[in-house]
Amino acid sequence: MALTDADVQKQIKHMMGFIEQEAKEKVEEIDAKAEEEFNIEKGRLVQTQRVKIMQYYEKKEKQIEQHKKIQMSNLLNQARLRVLKAREDMIMDLLNEARQKLTETVKDPVRYSALLEGLVLQGFYQLLEPKVTVRCRQQDVEMVQAAIDKNIPIYKDAVKSNIVVRIDPERFLSSEICGGVEVYNANGKIKVSNTLENRLELIAQQMMPEIRVNLFGANPNRRFMD
Repeated sequence: MALTDADVQKQIKHMMGFIEQEAKEKVEEIDAKAEEEFNIEKGRLVQTQRVKIMQYYEKKEKQIEQHKKIQMSNLLNQARLRVLKAREDMIMDLLNEARQKLTETVKDPVRYSALLEGLVLQGFYQLLEPKVTVRCRQQDVEMVQAAIDKNIPIYKDAVKSNIVVRIDPERFLSSEICGGVEVYNANGKIKVSNTLENRLELIAQQMMPEIRVNLFGANPNRRFMD
């Protein structure tokens, strides 16, 4: 039985409706898949950027913390240096005060003469030479000669050996020092420096640990005292 035009149109219309429905469903499927892929990609990108941002700020935080540590270390070092400088200044003031007291001692002829006698005799004992030369300040020549004359028999009796002593008549110690003597062997190559400044320096070096403890207290980080 042949189809009428109306039947053909109806069939065509039905087929077109079916095709349109399939196309619509396909579009919706594609849109849904695209939306899903978009959301997945968006989530991946967001997570990637979030990680990058977190890493960036974590790095910045570490840099700031490191910078703070460096600044704190610098401040501590500066404070430590200021403390050390203040301590050294205090020790220098103490030594200057000791030098001032030496100057006062030199002004007392009785005390200074006795001091010169000890310094001269010590120089003899340290050299143990048959001939020695003594240098002193020009204004001390008379006192030093008296000390030499007094100590020669003491030295001879102690070491059972003769000694010839002379004061250098040409080269005197600077008048700016507090006093004392320098004692040389015959050729001048060996010297015993017994100036008051030198003796003070030696004593200060020997007593420096004790001085520091008395002034600033014991150092808790110090394990050895010598």
